[in-house]
Amino acid sequence: MPQIFKATTNSLARTSIVVGILAIGCLGGALFELIADSNYATRQGEAREQPIPFSHAHHVGSMGIDCRYCHTGVENSPHAMVPPTKTCMNCHSEIWINSSTLEPVRNSYATNESIKWQKVNDLPDYVYFNHSIHIKKGVGCETCHGRVDTMPLMYQQASLQMRWCLDCHRHPEKYVRPREMVTKMGYEPSEPQDVLGPKLVKEYNIQKLETCWTCHR
Repeated sequence: MPQIFKATTNSLARTSIVVGILAIGCLGGALFELIADSNYATRQGEAREQPIPFSHAHHVGSMGIDCRYCHTGVENSPHAMVPPTKTCMNCHSEIWINSSTLEPVRNSYATNESIKWQKVNDLPDYVYFNHSIHIKKGVGCETCHGRVDTMPLMYQQASLQMRWCLDCHRHPEKYVRPREMVTKMGYEPSEPQDVLGPKLVKEYNIQKLETCWTCHR
């Protein structure tokens, strides 16, 4: 019986199997990256359901309340701190006192039980992040949290992925601003950022920290 297949067929078969496996692996990797970077995975732009529909657009945008009025620990603490109900009642004991929307606030104040807010910018437990050092180094609130003054309901602006953090750690001159402008929404630098940034990096002694233990402790 004559030979049907050439001698090279076995080699081609083995090669095609290897190429097929590699192609499937590459396709799987690309698909994983696509999903990992998607809003579905990062939850970017997704407004969290809260016990009370608190509007940053109203309080920050319309009324001009400074971030630090509510987030009092942000300059000296690793955490920005969720304001106690007493902070809300400083105003709402005088205005909107009969609003049904604010009933949970009044009840929280009367019973001394905290309102169970849902954290929006929630980093994994294995990531160490200190708000105070970023504030001291001139990183603006909107750099990470976005234009909260335009958010009727708070959502996560950034991906919070490690590559996003590293971009700032590697190129702080692109993001740093004067300390007095840290809470300014819609900040515009007084001079070109490529001129101002390097000056502030030197003035604030900003280091380009990229070691693992900087964030993973």
